[in-house]
Amino acid sequence: METENKKILLVEDDPNFGTVLKDYLTMNNYNVTHAKNGMEGFEKFKKDDFDLCILDVMMPYKDGFTLAKEIREKNEDIPIIFLTAKAMKEDVLKGYKVGADDYLNKPFDSEVLLMKIKAIIQRKATDSLADSKQFEFQIGNFHLNSKLRFLTYNDQKPDKLSPKENELLRLLALHKNDLMPRELALTKIWRDDNYFTSRSMDVYIAKLRKYLSKDDGVEILNIHGEGFRLVVKSEVDN
Repeated sequence: METENKKILLVEDDPNFGTVLKDYLTMNNYNVTHAKNGMEGFEKFKKDDFDLCILDVMMPYKDGFTLAKEIREKNEDIPIIFLTAKAMKEDVLKGYKVGADDYLNKPFDSEVLLMKIKAIIQRKATDSLADSKQFEFQIGNFHLNSKLRFLTYNDQKPDKLSPKENELLRLLALHKNDLMPRELALTKIWRDDNYFTSRSMDVYIAKLRKYLSKDDGVEILNIHGEGFRLVVKSEVDN
C-alpha cells in the first residue's frame, strides 16, 4: 500500500503557505494540485481523480466547509483533512459533521501532516480491499470458498468453517503475504476494537492455524502490535 505518487488536492488561499506546503508534499513523492480558493478547488476536483483533499477552512468565495460538502456529493469516500487557524471546538465539530477525516490547527508540524496523510490513505486502501467481492482463494495447497465457508486441502473432504473463522481467513487471504491490520479485522468482523474482542480474535487465529497446519508452506505470523500476516512460503520465495 504505497502512498507514492498519490494525488492530493490542496486548497489554500495563502499563496506563500500554499506554495511551501505544495513543494514539501511534492518532495515527499505526492502529486499535488494547488487551488487558491474554494471555487477554483471545486473546478479542479471535478476535472481529476484525487486520493485525498487538504482544505483550508477560511477562504474567500467559498469556505472549506462548503467545498467539503460539494466534494462529498461527488465522492463520498475521498479523505478530507481540514487546515484551520481557528482552534474553536465549534469549527472542529462542524468539520467532522461535513465528513472530515482529520483536522490540523495552524501552525502545525509538517511531519505530523505527512503521517496523517499516509495513515489515512493506507486505511482507505485496506477498507476498500476488505470490501472486495472476491470469495475464492488459493492458499498454498488449500482452496477457500468463502461463500460456502469451505476450506479444502488438496482433494480431501472440505472443512466447514464457522462464520467468524471464514471471515477472518478471507481477510487474511485478501492480504496474503502482506500485513492484515488487527484493527481492520476487529472493526469489520467483531464491529468493535477492545480488549475482549481482541482476545476473541486471537482464539480464532489459533483455530485457523490448526486448520492450516496440514500444509508446512502456509503459516499465520503475528506481527507484534500491528496485526497478522498469512504467509505462503512458495510465493514469497519465488
